[in-house]
Amino acid sequence: MKDGIKRRKAILKELGETENPLSASSFAKKYEVSRQIIVGDVALLRAAGENIIATSRGYLLERRSSQLFSKIAVQHDKSQAEEELRTIVEAGGEVVDVIVEHPLYGELVGGLHITTQEDVNDFLENYQTSNASFLSELTDGIHLHTIAYDTQEDFERITEALADKGILYKE
Repeated sequence: MKDGIKRRKAILKELGETENPLSASSFAKKYEVSRQIIVGDVALLRAAGENIIATSRGYLLERRSSQLFSKIAVQHDKSQAEEELRTIVEAGGEVVDVIVEHPLYGELVGGLHITTQEDVNDFLENYQTSNASFLSELTDGIHLHTIAYDTQEDFERITEALADKGILYKE
């Protein structure tokens, strides 16, 4: 599909009909354009006010939810990243993002949207194959996560489990 306006409408429609991330590569193949064209399409949609989230697994349309959100401070080295993510998910939370304070750029935020053990597996596999670093490596392991959860009891279970593992940051 060479018509950009029609393609962007179709992308937005597809994003609205799924709960799973859709990759730029899959859109590119479907619409017979380059991946970079799709990245540009999504940038234009976002600039027009569409709430499209970019994750390591693809694009999602942000939906309003009745979930609760809190930020937690954690500290660990890269060997505990899997344990941290699995602990949060097992206790009923979604890891929405990771946030670090950078001395030059200020707050850096990476969207994660990890809700299942399969999401944890996918994220860690992407980490292994990408040769990228965790954002927390910039800050000696200190970072924040925005956590989504259904009840205050879920949040208490998440923070207690992280504290028990020595991951929750405390002075």
